[in-house]
Amino acid sequence: MGDARVEVGPEPLTIDQIVAVARHGAPVALTDESLKAIGAARAHIEELAARSTPVYGVSTGFGALATRHIAPEMRARLQLNIVRSHAAGSGPEVEREVVRALMLLRLRTLASGRTGVQPVTATTLADLLNAGVTPVVHEHGSLGCSGDLAPLAHVALTLIGEGPVRDARGERVPAAEALAAAGIEPVTLGAKEGLALLNGTDGMLGMLALAIADLRRLLTAADLAAAMTVEALLGTDRVFAADLQELRPHPGQAVSAANLRALLAESEIMESHRGPDCTRVQDAYSLRCSPQVNGAARDTLAHAELVASRELAAAIDNPVVLPDGRVESNGNFHGAPIAYVLDFLAIPVADLASMSERRTDRMLDRARSAGLPAFLADDPGVDSGHMIAQYTQAAIVAELKRLAVPASADSIPSSAMQEDHVSMGWGAARKLRVAVDRLAQVIGIEILTAARALDLRRPLRPGPATAAVVAALREHVEGPGPDRHLAPEIAAATALVRDGTLVAAAEAVTGPLS
Repeated sequence: MGDARVEVGPEPLTIDQIVAVARHGAPVALTDESLKAIGAARAHIEELAARSTPVYGVSTGFGALATRHIAPEMRARLQLNIVRSHAAGSGPEVEREVVRALMLLRLRTLASGRTGVQPVTATTLADLLNAGVTPVVHEHGSLGCSGDLAPLAHVALTLIGEGPVRDARGERVPAAEALAAAGIEPVTLGAKEGLALLNGTDGMLGMLALAIADLRRLLTAADLAAAMTVEALLGTDRVFAADLQELRPHPGQAVSAANLRALLAESEIMESHRGPDCTRVQDAYSLRCSPQVNGAARDTLAHAELVASRELAAAIDNPVVLPDGRVESNGNFHGAPIAYVLDFLAIPVADLASMSERRTDRMLDRARSAGLPAFLADDPGVDSGHMIAQYTQAAIVAELKRLAVPASADSIPSSAMQEDHVSMGWGAARKLRVAVDRLAQVIGIEILTAARALDLRRPLRPGPATAAVVAALREHVEGPGPDRHLAPEIAAATALVRDGTLVAAAEAVTGPLS
């Protein structure tokens, strides 16, 4: 479990804080300011609940049943019913880090003082995070409007001591058992709390935050892979010159080109073909246009980060408690803003992988690899080299193209046509998680292949940065030789891409890459 405590108050959380809690187990604590705001809003809700005039979400039913006034003696049952009935997910369990991100983001909205929950409800949610108790949330159930109802309902179910959870050891146990073991008392829900726990975009936003964190690393790794392949294929780095890149002033493109220049600096391989006898005029697009594609992906990621920053500052609930005391119905739970960028990110992920696969294929094709052996095999014909590694890339790229089809362009009405247009943001987030995972595999295969090709260029030496990457990879994967079981080598390279080891090796030479 992480050491640095994350303070949760009305102010937005950062993506790094979400990753720290969701992925690394950092503890959380509600600030004094947030507890004060929660208490004040709760007192107001209880005053409204005591009135004879119906108030939506406080003393009425929900959704298509919003016109029914609920008698005071039935309201506790109403809160239990909405949680139990909405915890209707199905299919495989969602990953622990996603559920923890969802829990943290819901806690942040409760801390805003705009939902009207009891202070004990918020502190108990924080206690669950700190105890490592993770509700079982299922793959299917959210339409992304009103927010992520079913996933959040499974979390609320844990708060009342019902349903299954994973404890800190990862064992699946009843919630009541896990709460008792952690010394946590189940919550007795009061007026409005069922809605306050369920109406949020926290699942899709949590997955967006995690994807952004992963893509920040993978985009740098994509530049690294491109640089190694350009070097291995005796390509030219002249097209990456700053003055050429400035003619098209996209910020991401400038960053990517700067990375490529830094990675290729002082390379003997690059210097070996700079003379007047070099007949190479232009490289293929997959080499020459790497900054344009990788850069456009960066700009798309920057847009997604902007949208995420706005949503992280939001207080999503329906109805919501306003600063002047009004309790108003609204449509802020609709997931469209997040759904669109989740879908948007899946497009450059697919395209980055597609370009990476094309570069890998060039290194394996004797007609296009500038003198490298066919398939980088030790004894072509007897050995297959990396032939089937490219097949694996191609299969993944085909899947990524399917995953790039937008989920948010679809809508299925629900709740007796009250919720007649939904965002499908949860679905967009789920497929983006798969896409990000697959991109790491494709980049890992390209780096694995490029490292082999660079070794085969000996006695010419690669640049210090790319040589450091090859050396880091060689601690886990042997150099060129007769055919070996390739799957473990692909897995090792992919893991080193995911955890940032290979980029860190390059940065030890170049300094920080962007």
